[in-house]
Amino acid sequence: MLAIVAAIVFGIAFLFSLIGTSIGISTTAMIALGLCLLALHQGGIGTSSVGSWHGYRRARR
Repeated sequence: MLAIVAAIVFGIAFLFSLIGTSIGISTTAMIALGLCLLALHQGGIGTSSVGSWHGYRRARR
């Protein structure tokens, strides 16, 4: 879920960079926010697959 939000943030930052507009936050700050969201996703925050993987392991035994 956080990876999808990060992709949206990166897309918005890219469009703002192309157009040359600003919404009060710099493009660099938006990229940093996207990287932070990706780091949280890689760390396992906001993922729901952990519980389903554990359930799959129990069903196999």
